[in-house]
Amino acid sequence: MKTGAEMHALVERLYPICRSITGDGVRRTLGIIDEHIPLDLHEVPTGTQVLDWTIPQEWNIRDAYIADDTGTRVVDFAEHNLHVVGYSVPVNRRMPLSELREHLHTLPDTPQWIPYRTSYYSPTWGFCLSQEKLDTLPEAEYEVVIDSTLADGSLTYGEHVVPGRVTDEVIVSCHVCHPSLANDNLAGIAVAISLAQSLAETKPWYTYRFLFMPGTIGSITWLARNAERVDKVKHGLVLACAGDSGQLTYKQSRRGDAEIDRVMRYVLDGRPHKTVEFSPYGYDERQFCSPGFNLGVGSLTRTPYAGYPEYHTSADNPGFVSPEAMEDTLAALRDAVAVLDRNRRYVNLSPYGEPQLGKRGLYDSLGGRSDAKQAQMAMLWVLNFSDGEHSLLDIAERSGLPFDVVAVAARALHDAGLIKE
Repeated sequence: MKTGAEMHALVERLYPICRSITGDGVRRTLGIIDEHIPLDLHEVPTGTQVLDWTIPQEWNIRDAYIADDTGTRVVDFAEHNLHVVGYSVPVNRRMPLSELREHLHTLPDTPQWIPYRTSYYSPTWGFCLSQEKLDTLPEAEYEVVIDSTLADGSLTYGEHVVPGRVTDEVIVSCHVCHPSLANDNLAGIAVAISLAQSLAETKPWYTYRFLFMPGTIGSITWLARNAERVDKVKHGLVLACAGDSGQLTYKQSRRGDAEIDRVMRYVLDGRPHKTVEFSPYGYDERQFCSPGFNLGVGSLTRTPYAGYPEYHTSADNPGFVSPEAMEDTLAALRDAVAVLDRNRRYVNLSPYGEPQLGKRGLYDSLGGRSDAKQAQMAMLWVLNFSDGEHSLLDIAERSGLPFDVVAVAARALHDAGLIKE
């Protein structure tokens, strides 16, 4: 499992790569992830039908710039890959600034920042630059070059599986399609890698499937290609914006009462956080929660999408995310996994009256300890509500006892032959 400093270093390494929904930037990114956790890579050809969508042509870019009449590059893709509108078609022309302005994007309210813009499914081209830079450009003729290709290729995504004791799955999904944006979503990628490494050190109950995919079209592609596996997905989280200084925010699944919703509410209670209702706008939770699938998948962020001024701008750089924030996000995820993995239902095998715990050594081993009373109460609660209907989380919430104490009590009672799953 990575430290906050190691996660931040990974964000810095991934930051310069120009990514989009297809192309070599995604492959480079997945290759770096594969150095930390092994990935199964999938290439889905252009033209493949995926639900109501079609895999688009693959986009790659080598160079792009706007140069003045001296040949000086006044806007240069090599300096920042946000300078080019994603999926821009090739251009090699000279034109006056009056014509070029139609293809320039700025943020007048934050004149030092470069915006992030894309045009995946509508062929066009453009440049993004700071308003400050635009204001310095004289009315003159400029050389405009975008050395890109749009050609048949494929969409690439990666999967990492941590095997569990059962084949029922928990999915953790991260989008990998954004270029130089640290919080959205390089921090999420780094935290997901660390969570996967942490799980690999244990033998989890569930099988955990980590998905690294381009946003929207990636999750739609995965769902289309994994129809036979969807029924195995019992819980899920979409992870994004995991490194900013804001408080944690959990967006509930479409169901609102899925087990992952209850677990996240329980884990976040006592932490600075916000819980919001599901809406069909956001990240890939909206695909997993589309009505035909209606999976129990929520979304965990710190400050949500579009909720901070730096969102989709050059200000979302490695300095905007912190090791401490990523460690805090990871800690919440690890706590959630610890509850989710142990939250099972039991049946009391001695339901008529209270079984004698002392003769089974369940009291003697706790005698004299300050936590003995809490442990004894947990056993009584577990025995009383192990009716096949109540989960350990139900019991923890109803009793007011910590989930860990309830889970330990259930394990002791199970080992003593008093309850069964």
